[in-house]
Amino acid sequence: QVQLVESGGGLVQPGGSLRLSCAASGSIFSINAMAWYRQAPVKERELVAIIYSSGATNYADSVKGRFTISRDNAKNTVYVQMNSLNADDTAVYYCKAHVMVSAGSGTYYSDYWGQGTQVTVSS
Repeated sequence: QVQLVESGGGLVQPGGSLRLSCAASGSIFSINAMAWYRQAPVKERELVAIIYSSGATNYADSVKGRFTISRDNAKNTVYVQMNSLNADDTAVYYCKAHVMVSAGSGTYYSDYWGQGTQVTVSS
């Protein structure tokens, strides 16, 4: 099995910054994509940013130019640096990983989610 553990959430004032981290552990052969999603109250979960094993990235239009996703493949960890935060960024942020899992004599792909970390932007 694979576990994802997020950290770095909290309360920040408008215009401030936060950095979220998500570390994957377990029976990992390799990780293809790692991503951050968020879900605000009464809204659907949405993709914020994604980074592939190649290093290619994609961002939601609402965060382009403010958020930067990165990963440390040696540590199986993904980060998102969030700058110029505003009230619309308030949400629970979830990490997701598309993992090739080691299982017996073979491998298989599966998706895993972290438990979520709250980000609140308020004065």
